Amino acid sequence: MRAAIAVERGVVRCDEVEIPRSSVGEVLVRTKAASICGSDLHMVNTGWAMHAFPAMAGHPGHEAVGEVVESRSDSFSEGDIVLTTPHIWNSRCFADFQVVDDAHVLKLDAGVDLDTVTLAQQLGTVVYAAKRLPESLEGQTCLVVGQGSAGLFWDFTLRKLGAEKIISIEPLAWRRELGMSYGVDSSIDVTGDAAVEAVRDLTNGAGADLVIEAVGTTPTLSQAFHLVRDEGQVVLFGLPESEDPVPFDYSQMFKSRANAFTVLGSQDEPGLTSYSEAARMISSGEIDVEPIISHRVNISDIDKAFALANDRVDGAVKIGITFD
Repeated sequence: MRAAIAVERGVVRCDEVEIPRSSVGEVLVRTKAASICGSDLHMVNTGWAMHAFPAMAGHPGHEAVGEVVESRSDSFSEGDIVLTTPHIWNSRCFADFQVVDDAHVLKLDAGVDLDTVTLAQQLGTVVYAAKRLPESLEGQTCLVVGQGSAGLFWDFTLRKLGAEKIISIEPLAWRRELGMSYGVDSSIDVTGDAAVEAVRDLTNGAGADLVIEAVGTTPTLSQAFHLVRDEGQVVLFGLPESEDPVPFDYSQMFKSRANAFTVLGSQDEPGLTSYSEAARMISSGEIDVEPIISHRVNISDIDKAFALANDRVDGAVKIGITFD
C-alpha cells in the first residue's frame, strides 16, 4: 500500500509498505479521505510526541474517514463507513489502509460526504473543549488567535454559544475573510505587540473575556495572557512546539489572574460523543466546512501536501488528502 513516511524532521514522502494486520478488538480500514492537522505539522517539524524517525507508516495523520474491510471486533462489520479517531501518537491515517482499535472508531451513516466529514475529527476536539466553557457566552467578548481550521471551528462554536463579539488575530488575508463567514466580527491583521494594542482598542482597554490560542507557538502562548482581561479565561488549544520546557510570560499570567486550561482526551470520551456531534453538524449542514478545505492532494504527493500546509501560500487553509 501507499503510505506517508516522515523520514526525518520536516521531511515526508510517500512510499510502498506492507498492509498492516489487525488483531482482536481492531478493524482494518481502507482510508477514503484524510486531512492534515496543524498538530501533524508540529509533530513532523519539531518531533513533538514522535516515537522516532523514520516514523511509523502513515504517522502522524489522524483526521480520516474510511471503510472497514476487515473486522475483528463485535462492534463493526465489513462495509461500515467510519471516522477514525486514534490518539495522535498511535495515528496512521496517511496510508491506503490503517488499523484502529474499536474504541477509537465511530460508525457513520452510509450516505455521508466522505470529503467533508473528515473534518468532524478536528471539529469534534473543539466541541469537546467547549464543554469546559459556560453554557452561554452571552455578553462576552471572545478572541481567537489564528484562523487555521481549528480557529475557524472556534469562531463557529463561540458564535453558537452566544458570544456577543468575536475578534480574530490572523495575518493572512484569505483566512481573515473566511473567519468573517464563520462568526468573526472584527479581524486584526497584525501580530505581536501591535495585535495586543489592537485588542485593547477594540475592548476599551480591558482585553477579551475569553481568549482561544489556536496556533501553538511559544510567542502566542505568552501573548494570550496579554490579550485577556483581568480574571478572564484562556484556552490553550494549540499543541506545544517542543517536548522541551517552553518559556512563557508567567509574570503576565500571574498579574492577569487568568484561568487557563489545555485540551487533550477527546478520543477517550465515552461514546465519542463530541465527534458524533461534529459529524451530525457537518452532515446536517449546520456548518458548511467545504470552504475550509482549500486544496486536495493525492497521497502519492504527500510531500507537496505538507509543503502547502507548511508554507501557507495559494490560499491554503486545510489540505485534504485523497486516495483515488
